[in-house]
Amino acid sequence: MPPRANIARTPFRVKPDNSEFEGPLDDCNAAIIVPGFLSGSSDFLPLAKLLTARGIPTTVLPMPVWHWLPCLGGRSMRPMLERIDNAVRHLSAAGGDVSAVPRVGYSLADLWSDFRANPGGVFEVGGSSEPDEYPLVEPCGTFLPPPAPPKARVALVGHSAGGWISRVYLSSRSYAGKAYGGARLVHSLVTLGTPHGDAPGPAFKGVAWCNREAKPQGVRCLAVAAKGTPGDRSGALTQSSYAFCVEGSDGSDLDGDGLTPVQSALAFPGAEQLVLDRVTHFPWGDVFGGDVLAPELAMDYKAGMPWYGSENVVDKWAGWLSGEEL
Repeated sequence: MPPRANIARTPFRVKPDNSEFEGPLDDCNAAIIVPGFLSGSSDFLPLAKLLTARGIPTTVLPMPVWHWLPCLGGRSMRPMLERIDNAVRHLSAAGGDVSAVPRVGYSLADLWSDFRANPGGVFEVGGSSEPDEYPLVEPCGTFLPPPAPPKARVALVGHSAGGWISRVYLSSRSYAGKAYGGARLVHSLVTLGTPHGDAPGPAFKGVAWCNREAKPQGVRCLAVAAKGTPGDRSGALTQSSYAFCVEGSDGSDLDGDGLTPVQSALAFPGAEQLVLDRVTHFPWGDVFGGDVLAPELAMDYKAGMPWYGSENVVDKWAGWLSGEEL
């Protein structure tokens, strides 16, 4: 059965539709959390509740883990970008009412079509691993249109890969055939343990794409890193992950949050920076399979090392979203 996705192998590019804008939008304090690679909305609900309790109404991009499957192997992040765009536009149209963000209709047939057609990656689906050379492939799914034009700009909180994908969303450049221009709808971006540094391999092609431009004017950006999990004595996953993020290192000489080394998490051009001490990347002990995938990190977490979304850590960066000094 041929893929259901709409594929165009021409230089055609989709520009952001700003026809509904009559002028600059006011800012509201509502936020959307963009989960990291192979994590879903349920992993971040506790963080959303903590931010909401601090006066920042927050929702999580509505998606389960399996929605990431078409992006495996460093392929195009258009499926995720469509979800971000839909959520942002609904939240903006609702003036910050987080209950207005709908779920995306996404079937197994949609998943199969996206998995077959989504370009890029290790196998260069569509002919190239470079985002600027991807064919135009419209992701599958049912994305309900917002009921009204945008009313306000909102904030994004991107965890891990969700941070650099959010940077793609802010840009007015064409990524994989579409320019989202999300800076018109977003006033602030916080990235938590995001690998922002250039590194070899298809998985970092999107990061390199982001680093070809400065952060958008008019959008406040904060890159949050953490240290306290050295690569030479924190397990094989940590050392290999650090080496994956930094060219020329085997990971043993780096420090970070267990997955993203400090220097990569801070390599966001133009962003403010915050380095936390003794904070881990993810709540490994709270998720299924965490003890198997990252035994040393899960042990640290269970022994009391907090993650970026732990209550005492959130207090160190959440105020920045409301305009407080770091």
